[in-house]
Amino acid sequence: MIRVMRLEYPIRILCRVLKVSRSRYYEWAKMKVSKRSQENERLKIAIAAEHRASGETYGPLRLKDELKEKGFKVSVGRIIRLRKEMGIRCRQKKKYRATTDSNHGHPVYENLLGECKPATGPNQIWVSDITYIWTDEGWLYLAGILDAFQSELVGYSFSDRIKKEIVINALARAVIRKRPGKGVLHHSDRGSQYCSREYRRKLKRYGMIGSMSRKGNCYDNAMMESFWAILKTEFIYGRRFRTRAEAIALITSFIETKYNRQRRHSRLGNLSPAAFLQNYFKNLSQAA
Repeated sequence: MIRVMRLEYPIRILCRVLKVSRSRYYEWAKMKVSKRSQENERLKIAIAAEHRASGETYGPLRLKDELKEKGFKVSVGRIIRLRKEMGIRCRQKKKYRATTDSNHGHPVYENLLGECKPATGPNQIWVSDITYIWTDEGWLYLAGILDAFQSELVGYSFSDRIKKEIVINALARAVIRKRPGKGVLHHSDRGSQYCSREYRRKLKRYGMIGSMSRKGNCYDNAMMESFWAILKTEFIYGRRFRTRAEAIALITSFIETKYNRQRRHSRLGNLSPAAFLQNYFKNLSQAA
């Protein structure tokens, strides 16, 4: 009996992954299977594993790079076909509402982001925004600052209230972490937190150039909106946070270990922010 259980257990798991009955598996095992078919079955298992590891968000291009690192040399077309056979699709992004209030009497900066050239190095353009996460204790707010060059979240702060302190703390942490020189273009929406006197003073103190989106136009800050969509689609949706402390710990782990260091970005040549930045400094040293 023990011997049978040891044999049957991996087969049961394999059948579940491949979505076939056990009788179908045994029928297949008795057949003479071509080398190509055997490779496809192994690829299906690897694709299913990487699909789950990415939070069901990696498309064929990023799956190809992940599989290559695992020793599988496979074309994008083959991945597309096998994914279709397995019924695998990426999670769909959900829409969410804005959190900032632009109906205030504070001064606002002009939109300089659309006029400037794309960043050619780190600490040239920082974009920022605030989002919200539901917990059993109530809303938790997250302010983030993203470097537009390598798509790295360089500073962030959590709070149970959407006050100016949350964005001030996120900015301070980004400055401590990256130590940028003067002249960083800092872009945000027109929310009262970013337009507050205290925040504008901080930007001046750090030698940053303020820039703000046009009123009611979320596309002006599309890169930050894209990060929120990634965070919510790949990590938050479908997850329950019992306390704010639990949410802070888990989201921080996702940002630091998964997003900044592991998650591949098509805009970065399917590299993670950390790997992209490492290549940038490596090329700089070689050119010197």
